[in-house]
Amino acid sequence: MKTQKGFNDILVRLAKLEDAVFGQRKVKPIKPKEFAGATGGLRFLISKGFFDRKRNFAEIESELCKHNYHYSKQAIQTPLNNLSRAGCALVGFKEMGKKVYAKRK
Repeated sequence: MKTQKGFNDILVRLAKLEDAVFGQRKVKPIKPKEFAGATGGLRFLISKGFFDRKRNFAEIESELCKHNYHYSKQAIQTPLNNLSRAGCALVGFKEMGKKVYAKRK
């Protein structure tokens, strides 16, 4: 009887550990706030659904320019890399040798 309770406790603890280690990662939601700077421009595009399909860097850069976000390629690339890290709003991957970005599901 006592060993059964101990065994059940171990199973519960194991389930919690597995959930913590292997559970689904939660995507950080983008909070509506000021869309200032290059990062703000990318957040603006995310909020407008621009990344609902795959986009390459040239498309992203031209769309930012259309919305009066005029930044150098380097200034756009850094926040784009940050927003496409694990657990963030975007996912970046290579397709036919080019890096593309899309909204994380």
